[in-house]
Amino acid sequence: MNDIKSLKNRIAVVGVGNTRYGSFPDVSDYGLGAQAFKAAIADCGLDKNQIDGLVCCRVPYYARMGEVLGLNPAWTIALPGHGRMSGMSIIEAMLALETGAAKYVALIYTNIGRSRRMSYGGEDSASIWDPWGFTSPGAAHALMFRMHMERYGTTTRQLAEVSVAIRGNAMLNPDAVMKKPITIDDHEAARRIVEPLGLLDYCLVNDGAVCMIMTTADRARDLAKPPVLISGFGARDGFERSSISNFDADFWFSEVREAGTQAFQMAGVGHDDVDAFMCYDNFSPTVLFSLEGLGYCERGESGAFVEGGTLGVHGRLPTNTDGGHLSNSYMQGWALNIEAVRQLRGECGARQVPDCEVVHYVAATPCTRSIIYTKG
Repeated sequence: MNDIKSLKNRIAVVGVGNTRYGSFPDVSDYGLGAQAFKAAIADCGLDKNQIDGLVCCRVPYYARMGEVLGLNPAWTIALPGHGRMSGMSIIEAMLALETGAAKYVALIYTNIGRSRRMSYGGEDSASIWDPWGFTSPGAAHALMFRMHMERYGTTTRQLAEVSVAIRGNAMLNPDAVMKKPITIDDHEAARRIVEPLGLLDYCLVNDGAVCMIMTTADRARDLAKPPVLISGFGARDGFERSSISNFDADFWFSEVREAGTQAFQMAGVGHDDVDAFMCYDNFSPTVLFSLEGLGYCERGESGAFVEGGTLGVHGRLPTNTDGGHLSNSYMQGWALNIEAVRQLRGECGARQVPDCEVVHYVAATPCTRSIIYTKG
């Protein structure tokens, strides 16, 4: 049996595409998915009929998506609309490509949450196991951040550094949804949603779709754009402490640390080698938890670490350079992965990180996935 680390640099992302993000009530999930797919196919120069693998995430019905696209793949997988599935999907596609189950895989994510007024919490999300009415992901993260404040002395003004830096990055992205500048004082004055979190700590739910095209590194050499290699990845689930959805009193620290360590060791790089960081930011505290778990700073020191513009495009650790979930759009990690690809290709214009060669993506959730991309 091959060691999974043997996959280092064997699989590449060769095409990326996305729709605009916003409110599109006249377009279906499938229509948005088709737009993103068409853009990704054009990006890599493939004939769509070469696509023989299909991953669908948050797409209502994978067979209908295939019909709309005119595909009859040899390998298909459908995954639920959880943010953690962005990393999971990429790893599953890698395994399919390595085993020969498919030669070219299209990964498609769609979301129509804004125009359809979908609820992420409350009665619509209640289940048999939601103690104390704890259905809101925002409430879970608010409680976790309150615990971080009490344990380590982290302040909401330090938390504001996350939202302010990522908004500053969005202002350099002509396609970002939110471009109004914000300050730390704006963050402190914003309407509270669940204490201690306010409006500027929450992600932006929008309509949109993302598509990635992946293949083996040897096939990637013949395509239109330089390949972006997947050099390392890591995974760890933390179900024992996270049976209450989106909540963990230990901030998923052990899971994030293990997944990050696996990815760093497989890729053969360290923290100082990372040029840009793409961090799942459904809520601003998740960024702090991720920085600590991954070892970019010591435990309890993330508040101080992000002070002074650390996460801005021109900071020590450029983070979510497209504006992320907080200021671009909540595409549940998928848009961050295509931003990683574009940074490594040098395609990001005013928000381009100079000499970008290594990008780290992480989704810190009860199912943590960590991926390291490098320039091919």
